[in-house]
Amino acid sequence: MRQFFRMLLLALVLMTVALISALTAMHLAIHGREVAIPKLVGMSPFEAERVGAASGLLVVVERQFYSPNIPEGRIMTQMPPPGTKVRRGWSIRVAQSLGPQRVTIPDVTGGSERIAELNIRRRGLSLGSVAHVNLPDAPLDQVISQSPPPNASGVSAPKINLLVSDGAEPPTYVMPNLTGQPLGSAMLALQDAGVKAGKISVLRPPLPGEPQAAPVAPSAVSEASAASMIVTQTPAPGQKITAGSAVNFEVR
Repeated sequence: MRQFFRMLLLALVLMTVALISALTAMHLAIHGREVAIPKLVGMSPFEAERVGAASGLLVVVERQFYSPNIPEGRIMTQMPPPGTKVRRGWSIRVAQSLGPQRVTIPDVTGGSERIAELNIRRRGLSLGSVAHVNLPDAPLDQVISQSPPPNASGVSAPKINLLVSDGAEPPTYVMPNLTGQPLGSAMLALQDAGVKAGKISVLRPPLPGEPQAAPVAPSAVSEASAASMIVTQTPAPGQKITAGSAVNFEVR
């Protein structure tokens, strides 16, 4: 019996040692590949890439900003910050300084979006985001606002965002129910509302013995006339449409 307990105790000791060894190996496997993010602010991108590569990290220049304090070509900010523990192969996103602002922000309002873009790029700047809005008092494709404004100073990013007019918003209508009406009167009603007719398909009459409610294919021979009766319409009744939209009909 004593021999049995001695063997049991030995087995427990061996299991404990194996468990501790496994936990230690797991800790080394998880944390052994971790490195601390180095400080890259103030370096050139080439220097930062070299320092990052020494720790198994990647350096990615994501953005560029004007800065009166950081020399041109040097890194201004980084993410993650220095000292952060990450795995090898992690990317450090950095912003690069363009030095003090030397370019005057031009006034590109009043012209078209294309002309504004040409003026922006000709001055060595970049076009940022372009938003469109319907304005009844502004012509179509006219730049009505910009950010930063003309002649702005202390600009952080060399990008100009534009707000462009899409002209007056077209009037909207609720699609009426035209089924069962003659095609000619429906066309006149659409014309008065500024809506045009789209595709008009003529359904063939049911064959002898075919139920009236059975679906029938459009005919390739028959032509619609003003007296043709509307069977279906697209868009459906009740849907909103704008002036200039097209309405499709199936008639018989």
